[in-house]
Formats: sequence, C-alpha cells, structure tokens
Amino acid sequence: MRAAVFEQFAGPITVQHVPDPTPALDGVVVQVKSTGICRSDWHGWQGHDRDIVLPHVPGHELAGEVVAIGGAVRHIAIGDRVTVPFVSGCGACSPCNRGDPQVCDAQFQPGFTHWGSFAEYVALRYAERNVVKLPESLSYDAAASLGCRFVTAYRALAELAELREGESLVVFGCGGVGLSAILIARALGARAIAVDVENDKLELARRVGAEVLINSRTEPDVAGHVSLVTNGGADVSMDALGSAETLRQSLESLRKRGRHVQVGLMVGERAEPAVPIGKIIANELVLFGSHGISARSYPAVFELIRARNVPLERILGPKLGLSDVPAQLERMGQFGGLGIALVDPGRA
Repeated sequence: MRAAVFEQFAGPITVQHVPDPTPALDGVVVQVKSTGICRSDWHGWQGHDRDIVLPHVPGHELAGEVVAIGGAVRHIAIGDRVTVPFVSGCGACSPCNRGDPQVCDAQFQPGFTHWGSFAEYVALRYAERNVVKLPESLSYDAAASLGCRFVTAYRALAELAELREGESLVVFGCGGVGLSAILIARALGARAIAVDVENDKLELARRVGAEVLINSRTEPDVAGHVSLVTNGGADVSMDALGSAETLRQSLESLRKRGRHVQVGLMVGERAEPAVPIGKIIANELVLFGSHGISARSYPAVFELIRARNVPLERILGPKLGLSDVPAQLERMGQFGGLGIALVDPGRA
C-alpha cells in the first residue's frame, strides 16, 4: 500500500510503498476513504509524543470500509462503513472498567502508538469495543471531520462542562476544535463567542454560528470584552489553541463559578503554564481537561448532528492526496489553514 512515512522526528515525510497491514486477533483492517489532518499529527511528527516508534505513519481521524477482520471479532463485518475514536480502550484496565476508555492505561491510538491513517489501509486494535459503525446518512468526509476535533469538543462541552441552553461559551482559537465547539454550542442552544488573531478564521467562525468575534491581536482587553457582552463573564470557556496566554485569557473571561475546558495541547516551554490560582479559588472556577471520547458516546453525537441539522460541511477545508500531507503538516505548525483539511489516500 501507499503511505506517508517519516523516519526521523521533524524530518522529511515521503509517500512510500509499504506492506499491507493484517488484522490482529481482536482487530480489523480498514480501507481509508477519508482522514483528517490535525495539529496533533504535527505534534507527533515533531517528536512531542513519546509513544511513537520510528519509522512512522501518522493520521488518526479516519473513516473507511472494513476489509479484513481478526478471528475474535464477532460484531463487525467486512464491508461495514466505520470510524473509530482516536483513543481506543483495551477494556481490561481500571479506567476502562470504570467506563473511561478515553484515558485507558493501555490505549491504542492510530497514528501514535501504532501506524495511522495517512495510508490506503490502517489496522485497528480492540475493535469490538471501539470501532463505530456509521449512519448511512453520514459521508466518509463528514465522519472523518468528527475525528478528534468535533468529538473532543463534544466531550468537552456536552459531557464535561455540561454546557446548557441559554449559556454562553467563549472559544479561544478557531481551528478545527474551535469551529466544532461553536457548532456544538449552537446546537445545544448556547451563545458562542469566538477569539482568534486572524480575521479570516473569525469570519468562518461567524459563518458557523459565533455571535461575537474578538481579534485578540487588536483587542487589548479580551476578558473585559467578554465580560461586557455576557454581562459578567462567560459560563464556559475553551482554550482550543494551547498557550499560556490563551489559557490565562480563558480563565479571566469566566463568570464566577464558570467552567473552563483545556483542549489545546501545550508542549516544550509551554508544558507547565502558570495559572491565576487566586482567581480560581476566589471565583470557584472549575477546570477540565478533554483528551478524547469513548465509542459509546458516538450515538449521541450522531443524533445531535441529525436532530439539530449540524452543518458539518461548513467546517470542511481542502481535500488533499497523500502527496499533499507534508506541506499541510508544515502549515499545522503555524496554525495555518481554514477548516478541517481531509486526505483521500486513494488520490495521488
């Protein structure tokens, strides 16, 4: 099969012919029909993920068709249209037994712990517990766009912060996660405020439902602006970018007893940012981390999309081939590009 491979961290990515994968006893092989390119893929390429063993094929936001199954797999069939959460739980460890496979002790992550979906085929472990069958109404591109961005935002807002109808959300960073958060907020009946440094990203945020746009490059007091338009601060904030500055602004933008969700990753010198702990204590703020989502949450995600007619197509970016992966990953390092870029491994 053809796959995008890197053999050193931050080194060249080349499209190579590599052996086709075979299914593990508990796994399946999926022919990749569409896969997203995410900033997490950039982090992996840069060597920020200790689970990656070289040489490596990245890619973790995928949708496709099952073409082979392992001997222990009973409820998945060849020809099924499927996706998978980017964190798949083993089903045997303590977190999995508590119902939290997204923080599994022995988690399988395509594109990180194992070769991923920037390839014509991908092998997935723990299939019975994690592979999700797609509704016929959902295209492969739409399913891949759920990836880690839409479903992580869903986990953050609907399951952790419990964003409710009539509340306000402020989102810092209008990439794939931030745009997904705005779509979800609107579907839940909440008011969305978008913060970014690029006007074109803010304009896209407006098109997907943000009521207030704030360019933090030109607005000297972002938290004050949020407080003004929400009459005291947002109910929920999300840092979808991942920096000390956006984390601080997110916390300062909350009303008393507000809830913050951290989704954007922080690495290197940003890995342990200072936080205004005095404000957190005095205002009884609540902080969540959102790492991933469990397979059992997908039916609720599908129903939200169907029942509220969530326009996923508005956050889709360019459709690319495997040969476009290196340049697109470079752009992810600069937070570049509009919407969620998708790769069709069948293209040149």
